Amino acid sequence: MSAIALTRIHSRTRELAPGFIVSLIVAAAASFLSEHYGAPVMLFALLLGMALNFLADDGPCKAGIEFTARTVLRIGVALLGMRITLEQMAALGWKPIALVVILVVVTISVSVIAAKALGFQRLFGMLTGGATAICGASAALALAAALPNHPQKERATLFTVIGVSALSTLAMIVYPMIANWLQLSPQVAGVFLGATIHDVAQVVGAGYSMSTETGDTATVVKLMRVAMLLPVIVTAAMITRMQGADPTGKRPPLLPWFAVGFLILACINSTGWIAPAVQGTVNELSRWCLVISISALGMKTRLRELAAVGIKPILLMVGETVFLVVLVLLLLRWGL
Repeated sequence: MSAIALTRIHSRTRELAPGFIVSLIVAAAASFLSEHYGAPVMLFALLLGMALNFLADDGPCKAGIEFTARTVLRIGVALLGMRITLEQMAALGWKPIALVVILVVVTISVSVIAAKALGFQRLFGMLTGGATAICGASAALALAAALPNHPQKERATLFTVIGVSALSTLAMIVYPMIANWLQLSPQVAGVFLGATIHDVAQVVGAGYSMSTETGDTATVVKLMRVAMLLPVIVTAAMITRMQGADPTGKRPPLLPWFAVGFLILACINSTGWIAPAVQGTVNELSRWCLVISISALGMKTRLRELAAVGIKPILLMVGETVFLVVLVLLLLRWGL
């Protein structure tokens, strides 16, 4: 490597380090609070980041915060592929797979229509619908990375992450009660919880609070929903590509590199060659990348901007959540 290249790398590292380090510190604080108080780590990361939003103004941290909110986010999304295997999907048979595909497609479609009816752009409906139907905050961040640039995109993403985190926490408490009230069997209860709760952590918490069988089933069904992230990202990327070049004049790729990474890791993980310790390490690294990036996103927003969204986005996300529950219960009743 030439001296010029080394100098550029050193200069770039020095430029990005302050913003990345402060994002890492915020993420560590959010993880500590999450472990001790039981609230979603993404929510803590957002709120703590927003409290430090002055760091995203012109200054030594700005470049690193921008890098963390964009590139580190994409790395975290790519690493999500290590969570799933083809064997996990096949273990429950075709019915849960069909249920997951139907609920993701229908929920996102209805969300897009509802968003348009409420006066929002269709892409906002795709963002909130994808977060609701797939895997909560992680899906929101992944979709935001693939969707076209827009002046309101970051605010919409942050609102979606906050909303889906809050609703997921509420669902973790309420949905097991619904499953007990409906007298669902342990496996069916697992399918219900895995198909309706937004974030993976809350699915695990709700499932294993009922029984081991319910928890195992809920986790696998949830990972099936995570697997739907790739085709949805590709769809979002195609929409972005059809809308033409971004503000830099560069035409976006048909398949984003982080989507390719997601697919490659999922295929590698399906071979069974990856040691559990390695899987755990990669999954933890993915989690940290997402938490660090959401901390940076929090620093890039302002509370008054989020407060300006009004009641309609809240109604949209609550409506999507209720719709998903009703849809899953109907599909289960129809034998899926």
